[in-house]
Amino acid sequence: MKILLVLDNLKGHKTPEFVLWLFENGIMPLYTPLGGSWLNMAESIQNILVSRAIKGQHPENPEQIIEWLQDVAENWNQSPTPFKWGGKRSERRIRSKERRRNLRGSGARSSI
Repeated sequence: MKILLVLDNLKGHKTPEFVLWLFENGIMPLYTPLGGSWLNMAESIQNILVSRAIKGQHPENPEQIIEWLQDVAENWNQSPTPFKWGGKRSERRIRSKERRRNLRGSGARSSI
């Protein structure tokens, strides 16, 4: 196998045609546990690495992308910044939700 691909448990990810295609192309699927929230964390970290590695650049081949990602990950690991769920964006969502109120008897909400 050349690549380990982490997937969620969508039906389309488990069709015989798709799984056979993965194996034929040297890709080993690894399915997340049902309800596995760690995939959200992995995706968030991946987004950070990708944006730091590729932002404003135009890779010429897959190997170059892999090299850039590895360089960024190694650099980040030398002086890691903590990954924090929530943060400023979450706080804004909470404040926005608190400013809304239910309209009588309906599922609609209104801003105050």
